[in-house]
Amino acid sequence: MEWEFIAPMVITIVFFVVTGGVIILRPLSKRAADLLELYARDRESGLVGGLGKVREVLETVDARLRLLEERQDFTERLLGEDRLGEARRLQDSAGGTTSKLSGPPGGSDGSSVSDRVSG
Repeated sequence: MEWEFIAPMVITIVFFVVTGGVIILRPLSKRAADLLELYARDRESGLVGGLGKVREVLETVDARLRLLEERQDFTERLLGEDRLGEARRLQDSAGGTTSKLSGPPGGSDGSSVSDRVSG
């Protein structure tokens, strides 16, 4: 066989194979590109949605922390008023003398507040 006959046959076969491949693979590749684009959009919106969820959770935690701070302040004020009232009552019962109370009632030595004030 001579090259004058083989070369045109090879070129013709390659032309038909390439044309057929393009005709068949172009719609498939276009569909694959569309799917990849949808996947990228979904992933991006998932990140944005995830950030929104994190923001909501942080706002909820912030609100609960504020409420906890308010409750703690209220409790501290209540306990502070109770301690001041108790100290005033002890001073009044001791005859108006000023005494410094240290530590919790009952003390570390086992004595009570009234024992420390009167004794």
